[in-house]
Amino acid sequence: MEARLMKILPSPDNKFALTNLVFVNPYDFNPIPHHILIDDRYALSISTYENVPSGSIYTNTFHRNFAQLQRKQACKVTPYDPNQENVNCYIGSMTIEIDFLRRGTRANAEIQAEDVAQQFIQSFNNQIFTRGQPLAFVFQNQFYSVVIKDINNVDLKDLSLNDQNKQSRNSQSDIRGILMKETQVLVTKPNDSTLNLKGSQKNRPNMAIIQPDFKFEDLGIGGLDKEFSAIFRRAFASRIFPPSIVEKLGIQHCKGILLYGPPGTGKTLMARQIGKMLNAREPIIVNGPEILNKYVGQSEENIRKLFAEAEKEYKARGDESSLHIIIFDELDAICRQRGGKSDGTGVGDSVVNQLLAKMDGVEQLNNILIIGMTNRKDMIDEALLRPGRLEVHMEISLPDQHGRVQILNIHTAKMRENHLLAPDVDIEELASLTKNFSGAEIAGFVRSASTFAFSRHIKGGTTATVNDDVENLKVCQSDFLHALEEVHPSFGVSDAELQLCVQNGIIPFSDDIDRILKDGSLFVEQVKNSNHTPLVSVLLHGAPGCGKTALAATIAMNSDYPFIKLITPENMVGYSEMSKMNEITKIFNDSYKSPLSVIVIDSLERLLDWVPIGPRFSNTVLQTLLVLLKKQPPKGHKLLLISTTSQKNILQEMDMLNSFDAEIYVPSIKSLSSIDIVLKEIELFNDSERKYVMKNISQEIKSNYVSIGVKKLLMIAEMARQDDDKITKFVSTLLMEPSMMVKDRY
Repeated sequence: MEARLMKILPSPDNKFALTNLVFVNPYDFNPIPHHILIDDRYALSISTYENVPSGSIYTNTFHRNFAQLQRKQACKVTPYDPNQENVNCYIGSMTIEIDFLRRGTRANAEIQAEDVAQQFIQSFNNQIFTRGQPLAFVFQNQFYSVVIKDINNVDLKDLSLNDQNKQSRNSQSDIRGILMKETQVLVTKPNDSTLNLKGSQKNRPNMAIIQPDFKFEDLGIGGLDKEFSAIFRRAFASRIFPPSIVEKLGIQHCKGILLYGPPGTGKTLMARQIGKMLNAREPIIVNGPEILNKYVGQSEENIRKLFAEAEKEYKARGDESSLHIIIFDELDAICRQRGGKSDGTGVGDSVVNQLLAKMDGVEQLNNILIIGMTNRKDMIDEALLRPGRLEVHMEISLPDQHGRVQILNIHTAKMRENHLLAPDVDIEELASLTKNFSGAEIAGFVRSASTFAFSRHIKGGTTATVNDDVENLKVCQSDFLHALEEVHPSFGVSDAELQLCVQNGIIPFSDDIDRILKDGSLFVEQVKNSNHTPLVSVLLHGAPGCGKTALAATIAMNSDYPFIKLITPENMVGYSEMSKMNEITKIFNDSYKSPLSVIVIDSLERLLDWVPIGPRFSNTVLQTLLVLLKKQPPKGHKLLLISTTSQKNILQEMDMLNSFDAEIYVPSIKSLSSIDIVLKEIELFNDSERKYVMKNISQEIKSNYVSIGVKKLLMIAEMARQDDDKITKFVSTLLMEPSMMVKDRY
């Protein structure tokens, strides 16, 4: 049959509108089709009514909104046979979303999803439906609106398909199909609906917690794929299933996640993106200090306000209520250990108590998710960390090589997309060079590189004018390499401090120096490769100025471990005992976050505040070190400790030597030949001058045996270098040293 133009008229009565059919005059078509196409796009089922004016068509409001029609508008109407277009035109399963016709209507009683599905099939059997189509529906004398959310037609070839191909076929949605008595109708409702829908079917489709084609890089977060997977398994797996299944298991949903780790690793960014990804209300984001208020009781009231909306909806809708997400940034600011503050107000304790009561108190809520972020997990009250509250603890640590590649790709994506990234840029190489960089530091590293590219296109002599060749701007590999010189990671290797310890280099004035370095490298390899000794502690001892610190720093830097830190008394001048203890403990805790770590503890006796007058020492620091020197790192982490001391006998009296697995003696310079090697290495004299100096020294001390620290010898040499008569100055100053004045030592 041919198409014809027909005038759109409204249905004269609700009895027409509620059938979801359009009505035409029986004489307008011969024979009468079961379905029609309006403007070759919108498929609707048809019936006849004698009072319809010829050339007109009765439609309801839902039809007109769906097909974008106006009253008295002329449209093209074509008889439609779905079988001719597609033999697979019968619906096998469909998902509908039901809500009150008038939004805001209060639910007086619950309705069963299975009863709704049966009534829907009885009311609209053999009608054609299109994905996204709205319609009116009457159930138990109540008016509802329905939207067709998904359609999957029966494939006649399914009988011959294997299970894998069936699954592939069923995962594809169809545009339209015809409802049958055998169709499986799955009933859902909008998240913000007040409808009390119960008893979902066993095969109800999973909630779309995240999109199937979702990629973590789309969120601008890299290197956290594993953490995301663990969070969704522990915190959201139960929310995917229908409430009836969860109720039968007798469990409650996870209510809290704690993200902790070093600054700049992406904790806040991850929490915000989790809130955006979820099928939930807009998350409430709270900075911890914003909760606190100077007025009595106001801080607790601020906590209650955060939960008010979730409580109201849970009372009205129960387990069918939508998810409410509350994100606490800097959680340690308001949830510190109770009883630990001495301000006398007790506000901090009251805030913690109020939060505990709201999360898992007498009136339990099952529709909330708390996401807390902190850099100091150890400061948060333990009651908040137990199961039922913030039970999922996820450490967001520094990204590994693969994670750094992802982050670099994210931050250079715009450059690459706009052809501003030079071809010589090697992301893999940059990822290996940015070891120990956090996500925020990598972002700063990329920004720094771009400034070097900008500087090439600024006219000389001014910073306000851009060159004409700005269109040729490219960020090159050299820009990134320059950026590495000014952007340094805050976590990882203390390069500057360690380089200061060996600014004069290592001078092999005797075979003992090579032996010490070789033994040190063996300890490094032992920690790296052995599964039996994840913790190795070594003590370098010897006279003052013999080079213990330089050797310890050299062993540490040669290890190439990702985490190398130096604990030295110079960095703790003015610290109280408690502050010093906290700083040492923090460095050890940071080392446990890295798979391989080295900590160099310099001048143990000075770190302990030991002085011979008294004698006096800090027992607090001593007990801290005794514990930490023997404390095993977490599973999968390894730690090498290198300590130095000039007072081994003092450590013996403090019962500290037993805490070390090995001791290495570092000798002073003991012979004239060693002095000669040092002078040759530092090039203070030419060969003839050096021989003259050594001859004079030998004649004065009348022995080959000497005793002087290499540090003292280098200091005398550099002082003599400034004198016009450096030979005389060096010899005279050296011979004035007390250790050089004793002529016979054996």
